[in-house]
Amino acid sequence: MAEVIQPNQPYQVCTRCVMDTSAREIRFDADGVCNFCTEFMAVSRDSLTAEPAVKEEKLADFVSHIKRAGRKSRYDCIVGVSGGVDSSWVLVQVVKLGRRPLAVHMDNGWNSELAQNNISNLVRSLDVDLHTHVIDWPEYRALMQSSFDADVIDIELLYDNALHGVNYNQAAKYGIKFILSGNNQATEGMRMPAGWNWFKYDKKNIAALGHHFGRVRLDTFPAFSTLNYIWYAILRRIQWSLLLDLMAYNKYDAMDVLQREYGFKPYPYKHYESVFTRFYQGYLLPQKFGVDKRRLHLSTLIISGQIDRDTALRDLAGIPYPNEEDLEADIQYFLKKMGWRPEQLADYIDRPPVPHDRYPSERSRFKFLAALYRQFFSSR
Repeated sequence: MAEVIQPNQPYQVCTRCVMDTSAREIRFDADGVCNFCTEFMAVSRDSLTAEPAVKEEKLADFVSHIKRAGRKSRYDCIVGVSGGVDSSWVLVQVVKLGRRPLAVHMDNGWNSELAQNNISNLVRSLDVDLHTHVIDWPEYRALMQSSFDADVIDIELLYDNALHGVNYNQAAKYGIKFILSGNNQATEGMRMPAGWNWFKYDKKNIAALGHHFGRVRLDTFPAFSTLNYIWYAILRRIQWSLLLDLMAYNKYDAMDVLQREYGFKPYPYKHYESVFTRFYQGYLLPQKFGVDKRRLHLSTLIISGQIDRDTALRDLAGIPYPNEEDLEADIQYFLKKMGWRPEQLADYIDRPPVPHDRYPSERSRFKFLAALYRQFFSSR
């Protein structure tokens, strides 16, 4: 696995978390502690260390807002479910809080059997409705191929972008004002290093890559743009909310309950409930881009007190897969599903990465509009 070492910077690992010099803007203090975990501790203080009574009050207030806003609707919130721990735990907690969720899942053709079983068991046990949006596979595969041909890093931009589109569309359809996400500070609050992913609302970039490399049109793909965000989040006031930040959340405790009470099947690393995501994070990112996202995820868990650093280091000593046999199985599955030959995969790995903004993008537009919005409301 390639470790990216920045020019004139010797290889170094943080002495408090496990972030290293593969993150190009990492800096270390005199004790070898990095800026990533230091920043995370500062920004997450309210979420991770707040007194239980304070969180309970905030949670009760939030739930009352959901109740009032949804009193005339069939559902009062959307919960996006992937089959992973975080989103599954949100759905469990929402039902316990007496709310009326619509569970929403997006199937992009890469669902693992594990994820499908987790979702099925959960919605059946909780007796909630499930909306599954199935992406048109030929169109999605063509868009994936365009991203591979472009050699950009964020192949998962397609899934994450469409996920926003599907959830906001369902919220608008049912007049729902709250989308409750599994995102949270405790398991993924540390900021993503620059260059490890891309702006998730970038419909323009997705369309540009599709057109440039395959003449692919966005016919059925539920793309989500900056203007979509303004329409749904600003004008229609649909909130994308992090419920887990309003309560004590330990991933491993939640997993135990999910396994005992809802037939949940665990998986080794964050987001590995998707076949492609685990192949992308466990093989493509390390091999082509020198990025091991386990460092970010494990570092977050260290700082939030859910694992210790020695455990994380032992984990990182192995490959990002349970074993070599599972990796080989995923390689063969990927080749068959994408219609690639082994030499095509080898050629892709060997080609140099290309930045997303070499092609048209709306990231700068979003940043400009966000700055205007902050300036306007801060001056009022």
